[in-house]
Amino acid sequence: MANTPQQRKRVRVAQRQRLENLYYKSSIKTYFKRLQASIAAGESDTAVQIANKLTSTIDKASARKAIHRNAAARKKSQVDRALSEL
Repeated sequence: MANTPQQRKRVRVAQRQRLENLYYKSSIKTYFKRLQASIAAGESDTAVQIANKLTSTIDKASARKAIHRNAAARKKSQVDRALSEL
């Protein structure tokens, strides 16, 4: 358990960072599902908009180090491949 004020602060900060990282990871998964659904439905305009949001979210998550940069590159590649199916 944290004994010093600095350790208590680090626990609080780490908890906040965990929640933010979880938010980014969850958002990426949700956008992927929406993208796949719109591609399956043949809605190209919606798919492009979702892909743009997804790519932006992946970039932000990578910049904040919520996900590894190689994982971000892999996910962006998956988005491009999925869009090419249209």
